[in-house]
Amino acid sequence: MLDLIIKNGLCYIEGKLQKQDIGINNNKISEIGLLDIKNSKEAIDAENLTVLPGCIDTQTHFREPGSTDTEDLPSGSRAAIVGGITSVFEMPNTNPPTSNRTEFNKKLSLAKNKMFSNYAFYFGATPQNMEDLQKVDKLEGCCGVKLFAGSSTGNLLVKDEKDIEKVISNSSKVVAIHSEDEEILNLRKKFIKKGDVSSHPIWRNEECAMSSTRRVVKIAERYNKKIHVLHVTTKEEVEFLSRYKGNVSFEITPQHLTISAPHYYKLHGSLAQMNPPV
Repeated sequence: MLDLIIKNGLCYIEGKLQKQDIGINNNKISEIGLLDIKNSKEAIDAENLTVLPGCIDTQTHFREPGSTDTEDLPSGSRAAIVGGITSVFEMPNTNPPTSNRTEFNKKLSLAKNKMFSNYAFYFGATPQNMEDLQKVDKLEGCCGVKLFAGSSTGNLLVKDEKDIEKVISNSSKVVAIHSEDEEILNLRKKFIKKGDVSSHPIWRNEECAMSSTRRVVKIAERYNKKIHVLHVTTKEEVEFLSRYKGNVSFEITPQHLTISAPHYYKLHGSLAQMNPPV
């Protein structure tokens, strides 16, 4: 007797979209084929629907601890489930940041029996926590190391090349990188126009992203370490990163893929503002 049968849904199997029934036992798929609902405790009719595996969101910001008025672990994970996300990797730029073993274990305690999805947490990199970064591979619940090469939300920032090199070379897990060049950001602050959100992508321009991305790839290749470049927003970065395999991976978020400046800023103002910019 199965726990659940999902009937009549369209499923991608061996590269083809096929109508199949899915049988589930103990929260795992146990059968695929033409199944009789009489052999199940529960059935869901998925006629005219596509049935997909639960997705993993590898970059979530739930703001707990520190800013639970905007988001917390229960509300963020509940929203993920509604959107078909069954597992989340949560970022460390909370207040205080998740950049030492004590704060990491506190976050695990906060999440226990409160989150609606599967979860893991990033360990935040700083110029001072190399000893911890060497041991994160043994840290239960840790999905990787997060490196902010350019300033964004929170106070985690590793801006100097020598410190970026120390983080990547010392990490025992993949390093996920917010890739913007802090030196260029500071030099280009003169392009910020107060009250004009459309100046945001001019300040944080394409070269700001490319300069940082070239640097972190060079370091990863030198030390044979795995890096993952987050939320790529420029055509130049995609073309550059696509040449690398193995140690280097990257992602493009839906908003960076589908909207662009200056049009979106004119339509939605500060709602279009993010780092790195669209």
